[in-house]
Amino acid sequence: MSNPPLVLVLAAENHPQLSMLHEIPHVLGKSVTDFAAKTREAAVIFHWSGSRDVLRAAFLASPNLRWVHSRAAGLDNLLFPELVTSDVLLTNGTGVFSRSLGEFALAAILYFAKDLRRMVCNQQAARWEQFDVEEIAGRTVGIVGYGDIGRAVATRVHAMGMKILALKRHPPASADPLAGPLIARFYKPEEINTMLGQCDYIVVAAPLTHETRHMLSDAQFAAMRPNAVLINIGRGPVIDQDALVRVLAEKKIRGAGLDVFAKEPIPVDDPIWKLDNVLISPHCADHTKDWLNDAMRFFLKQYDRFRKGEPLENIVEKHLGY
Repeated sequence: MSNPPLVLVLAAENHPQLSMLHEIPHVLGKSVTDFAAKTREAAVIFHWSGSRDVLRAAFLASPNLRWVHSRAAGLDNLLFPELVTSDVLLTNGTGVFSRSLGEFALAAILYFAKDLRRMVCNQQAARWEQFDVEEIAGRTVGIVGYGDIGRAVATRVHAMGMKILALKRHPPASADPLAGPLIARFYKPEEINTMLGQCDYIVVAAPLTHETRHMLSDAQFAAMRPNAVLINIGRGPVIDQDALVRVLAEKKIRGAGLDVFAKEPIPVDDPIWKLDNVLISPHCADHTKDWLNDAMRFFLKQYDRFRKGEPLENIVEKHLGY
């Protein structure tokens, strides 16, 4: 029986989850020099944390590499030309964090529908002020980017009685199981403004690629209803944040619930902090108590498949970036 494949584990921080790798032959390091002569033996790179430069250096130093796995789902900060054009398989953490992100999207919808900000402010001021709230059943949600996260959102809002529209690069045919009963209609990217104009809530769950950068900007905000709420659980730069701040400040849309931003952390002087129609989550909507454990367990399952020669999950189309 051949030896189990050696894994180079790129980790900028010494998280306790790394101890879960004890049964797998691996070398832990923060830089390519930490791996010394082991790079020639390595078949796998597990990018737990760290920079693209370190990943690229380890990749270029490992001539027998067959697979790279990223703990994260988003890959816009990791891809480099040599990896994209190579035959090395790339997988990511898609699906590990989707449930929690779906819950955040639902929470943001309810935050605006029930005006929870007003409730909290009134409570802090000991003010008894009755006001009308919105029922979300029957309202329309548009999902921009209908992948695993988008489906997690759809499952949850559908259970609340909401109508769902979805934007997808390649909409499924009606016979495709992905079409399912959840989505009332799919739209192509060039139809985005048509979809947005029908939505009370818009959830952005698209990956960041050259095609999706600033996918939502002035023209898209102009197409939205005045009561629309924009929620971003994908990648910050998919939305033109300067344009978003303008429409929010001018109350041209109702509000925004954001977990991701153009620059993170948000600079202290950024005007978005002072907007009273924005719910800000510091990119932690998927940081559950077990999120790192779940990410490691997923890699361990992937490694077992790889060792046995079985198909891997979450294989990335590298030229597309997701």
